[in-house]
Parts: sequence; structure tokens; C-alpha cells
Amino acid sequence: MKIELSNNKVFFEKQGSKKEIHPFWLRERVNSEEFLDQKTQQRLFDPTMLKKTPEISKINISDKFLEVSFKDGAHAKLVIENILKEFEKDNELYHFNKISWDSSFQNKNRFNFSKNFFEEKVMYESLLDFYKYGFVIFENVPIENNFIVNFANSIGSIRRTNFGEFFNVKSKPNPNDLAYTSLPLAPHTDNPYRKPVPCIQLLHCIQNEVEGGLSTLVDGLAVTEALKKEHPDFYKILTEIKVRFQFVDENVVLEDWAEMIQLDENNRLKQVRFSPRLDFVPLMEKEKLELYYSARNKISDMYNSEKFRIEFKLRPGDLLMMDNHRLLHGRTEFNANDGDRFLQGCYIDYDSTEGKLKHLKRKFNI
Repeated sequence: MKIELSNNKVFFEKQGSKKEIHPFWLRERVNSEEFLDQKTQQRLFDPTMLKKTPEISKINISDKFLEVSFKDGAHAKLVIENILKEFEKDNELYHFNKISWDSSFQNKNRFNFSKNFFEEKVMYESLLDFYKYGFVIFENVPIENNFIVNFANSIGSIRRTNFGEFFNVKSKPNPNDLAYTSLPLAPHTDNPYRKPVPCIQLLHCIQNEVEGGLSTLVDGLAVTEALKKEHPDFYKILTEIKVRFQFVDENVVLEDWAEMIQLDENNRLKQVRFSPRLDFVPLMEKEKLELYYSARNKISDMYNSEKFRIEFKLRPGDLLMMDNHRLLHGRTEFNANDGDRFLQGCYIDYDSTEGKLKHLKRKFNI
């Protein structure tokens, strides 16, 4: 793809096709101080007040910049690389090279927490790993005074739920969720019944004195890729049938309908939802349900297989950040009489990590 000039017009060429860039599109992006606030990058004019198509008076192109002057006095000096990026509809972060993994994955994406960590280049590197692998572990994060709140809000903003701003994961009597027991938890995604589902979960280990209680992770991207290749009919029905996910306790009823494998408009994986204690498929003809149940059993077997699962023990100070739209997590059984196992958790959304990543990219001119 490239930018070309001809007869006082700007064209882009892509895969042999040459098309004009609308002058109004260029006029909206004028970036001189008279028209754009240099700090906020917000326009100092309302483009809807421009009722006529702006006319270009002069254009010039170099290796890096396109300069456009308009007859109304506006001027733009645009970075050509940035113009080309805007032809991609999706957010640039969506096109990161996501690396699928299975049980052979060697957990190297660990980063040591330190003072001023959130504004250092290592934070940028850790967020890149998060987008590649779907999770990252920060070590030596302070365990006092509910520090998980400070950590989350230093990246973005906590997504509050009915479980609170943050929640304590430990065994307790009369729990409203199996997470608050010592029972094993099979691989699952959190909150599939919400609209929208929280994007990212943080789990901070405060104490972990028990035998067992290992944290488990499964890459939903790897599993769905394998399912599509090995069982395309199962993959297809799980991308088509919307099931009802439901959470009920004495204070709230939460429901949402969605596919177990949700695709975007380009048929790429957008989100997995899996929590078989909470899902209810609608009534339909027997043959279709037979295929659906076979597909759900197969993907459950894959999620629970040793082939795709990694296990590790979180140590006090470890903070696990994981993509709840991509990864499934769980834990092995433990005996609460062995000692204390205490984690704190919370949720944040993608705009938190995206905003932080873009800020650090700008700060370090990456």
C-alpha cells in the first residue's frame, strides 16, 4: 500500500487498485495549532460545520510526510505511516501476533515489580507479552493494604461487579460461588453471564501455604484452533448456537446469551465462554442438540486435557493478569486444614491495558 499524488489529488494504491482519498477526510485531520489542541489532540473546530467539500490548494509528499494546504487556510502535515494504518479497520492491538500455546509452554513471561514500575519500559514489555500469550505474572507485588486496587488503577480502572471492587478468594461458609471453597475448579472463564463480560482478571496471591491449590491456565485460542482443524462440525455449531449463561444468588440474577466460541466479522476468534455449571442451551430439534452436546463434550475434554493445560503455584506477591476473553483458568484441589490459601481478585477492561500500552509507546517513542 502506498500514497500517490496526481492533479492536486491524493490517492492510495492497494493490491493494484488506485482510489482517491476524500478531501474532507484529509481536512478533518488538519493538525496545525489553529485547528488542533496539541496536548489533547482534540479538534478546535467542528467538522460538521463545514458544509462544502474543502478544496486542496497545494499538496506535497516526501518519504515520511504528506503536506496538504486547503483554500480555506487550513494546513496538515500528516505522517504517511499513520495514514496507512487508518486503512485497517480493527484496532492495531488486535493485530498483535497472538501466540497460541499448550502444555509445552515454558512460562517465561514473568516480570519483577519495582517502584515506579507502571511508568517504566518494562511495563510496556509486560503488556506486549500479555497480548501475545493472554497472560503475564508480576512477581514481588506488595501484599499489604489490598494493593491489587492500586495495581489495577495504575493501569486503568477497576471494573466493579456485584462481588465488589475486589474480592477475596478463600474458603468460607455458605459461599455464593464455588471459587470460595477448597474444591477443584475445572477450566472456565469468569462471568460469562455479564453484558459485557469483564475482559481481564487480576489475581494477587497473598498467602498460599497449602499442598495442592495449583493455578491452571488453558489457551482458548489454541483449543479452538485445534477443534476447528480436527472437528469442523463441532467448531461450527459452537460458533452458531447462542446459549444462556446465568448467575443467581439471593441479591441478583444475571443472564446473557452468547456463543461458546464467538467470532468477529472476519471469522477470527473474539471470545470464548465456558462455564458448564452456568450454561443452558435453548430447546431445539433433537438432531441439532445431539450435535451441540457432542461438540460441548469434545471442547470440554480438550479444555480439561493435560495436552493444553499448564499448572503452577502462585507464591505470595505473585500477581497473575489474564485475558478472560481468551484464557480459561482453574485450580487443583487443596485441603484447607493444611494452612491458608488467600488470593485477591478484580477485573479491568481492555481499554485499561490498551491505553497504558499506547501511553508507554508514546513516552518511549517506540
